[in-house]
Amino acid sequence: MHARRNFFATAVVPGAALLLLPWRAALGTPIQLQESDPVAAALGYKVDATKVSAKKFPNYVVGHRCANCVLFQAKLGATSGTCGAFGGKLVNAKGWCAAWAIKS
Repeated sequence: MHARRNFFATAVVPGAALLLLPWRAALGTPIQLQESDPVAAALGYKVDATKVSAKKFPNYVVGHRCANCVLFQAKLGATSGTCGAFGGKLVNAKGWCAAWAIKS
């Protein structure tokens, strides 16, 4: 019984941790969302909310931007943050997309 426990403690657990390291590194640094990203294009994401076409996106209201959206996660006053609509990619705080929802 001790041999099995020692095997898991010395081989399996550290080996599993090594396998997870690349994933952890990849998840640690969010990628900056580009307007050309297929999901961003579908949701009309613009880095600068003042460039949103009100004709194309009638639900856009002046003053709505990523920084005041419930999906935006960042420290207060940050220039960018992660967005739940885009799988945690970084978006500009002054940006906008059609997934915008009021932060309560």
